[in-house]
Amino acid sequence: MSPVGAALSCSCLRPLAAIQKKSFLGLHTAARCAAKDYYEVLVLGGGSGGIAMSARMKRKVGAGNVAVVEPSKTHYYQPLWTLVGAGAKHVSASARPTERVMPEGVEWIKSRVTAFDPDKNCVRLENDVKISYKYLIIALGISLHYEKIKGLPEGFHHPKIGSNYSVHTVEKTWKALQDFKEGNAIFTFPNTPVKCAGAPQKIMYLSEAYWRKTGKRPKANIMFNTSLGVIFGVKKYADALLKIIEERNIAVNYKCNLVEVRADKQEAVFENLDKPGETEVHEYEMLHVTPPMGPPDVLINSPVSDEIGWVDVNKETLQHKKYPNIFWYWGLHQPSNIKNCCGCSCPIWSA
Repeated sequence: MSPVGAALSCSCLRPLAAIQKKSFLGLHTAARCAAKDYYEVLVLGGGSGGIAMSARMKRKVGAGNVAVVEPSKTHYYQPLWTLVGAGAKHVSASARPTERVMPEGVEWIKSRVTAFDPDKNCVRLENDVKISYKYLIIALGISLHYEKIKGLPEGFHHPKIGSNYSVHTVEKTWKALQDFKEGNAIFTFPNTPVKCAGAPQKIMYLSEAYWRKTGKRPKANIMFNTSLGVIFGVKKYADALLKIIEERNIAVNYKCNLVEVRADKQEAVFENLDKPGETEVHEYEMLHVTPPMGPPDVLINSPVSDEIGWVDVNKETLQHKKYPNIFWYWGLHQPSNIKNCCGCSCPIWSA
């Protein structure tokens, strides 16, 4: 196996160990558009995962041989949004121009992937541009589907409701937290895989701490309504979290999935997953929504995906089952049904 293949197929991927020693002064400040139609390593997606892997691969195959396909001019460090929603950071602190976080020697292709042709080792971009590769890393992240909840996303125009999962709604979480007076504070977890499965609880604990600090805690009935049958998918952490929940007097409702928001009435409707079709309405003084999520549209029904739309990889190595030169990378935000392969944090995004 080549050095690139060996590095990519490692069960933990080790994308970060060597990067931690690299100075952030190596990040370029001028955008460079790709002029080539072939790369040793092509990375789809310029989030934290895609940027981390492009930096590592550039050191393996050399400058000019790695490219990142990313249409967005702004890169958001999404893990910071938990602190934005809790009022500890401003949303502007999570943003950088994409050109500033693209590693030096890595080409930035300012476009969007539209189709896969793995049998020919190429992808198609907007304007029918074709790019070929030796190795492909798919780091497209996960799509948010607020629209699958009746009443959203239009409900976010009302007060008392927010979501840390979108740059457009994260500041509304902090506003709802500040404006809380008395009543139910509801935090949700959907009936789909999610990125960063701990984030729906993190904002709940930060909210509880804020209300204790401001003297509002006795007036807050904090509820965690989760579609899961457990508080967290890993027992070791679930046991620890249950102790915290008991200590902080937080109510947990299992198999409880948010299906509708009546924002004008401050009501949230939940379906009992053990009794499909049976619903219960909760009034809220604050509602934090974790939206349903799914694979990006470009992956659905693509030749690199399974029947659901996720990239069809070995869950231990994240290497494609049919195409050994294709890999899937989630970076910081693993969906809740995929094991975290290394448990690390990404150091390539500098403050």
